[in-house]
Amino acid sequence: MDGTLGRLVLIALGGGLGAVGRYGLDLAVQWLWPALTGRFPLGILLVNVLGCFLFGCIVGASGGAEALSPERRLFLLTGLLGGFTTFSTFGYDTARLLTSGAGILAVVNALVSLGAGITAVILGLWAGRHWAVG
Repeated sequence: MDGTLGRLVLIALGGGLGAVGRYGLDLAVQWLWPALTGRFPLGILLVNVLGCFLFGCIVGASGGAEALSPERRLFLLTGLLGGFTTFSTFGYDTARLLTSGAGILAVVNALVSLGAGITAVILGLWAGRHWAVG
């Protein structure tokens, strides 16, 4: 796709798919662990860690973000994973925990989200580099 409109379409398609994936995974986690997810945003935590891992895998497998074609970078990284990961929701969930008196859970959510997210990117980079074909 050429031009600004084509780039916007790639981002929109990827973002829509990512958002649907985020919603689906969050629903699945709520269904599997309803008692836990009512108190802690486990689904969003898993979405963010998985999104970080996938970002690392894609960048690692391609030899770096700059090695991806602009179209693939816009669709996969900006669109798909941008729509899938939810750090704005992470911020809201953490603030909600803080303001509801669950300060310890808020700190746990923040530390685990950041630590696991960064670790997942590093593991994804490693996996992408080692599993890359061609």
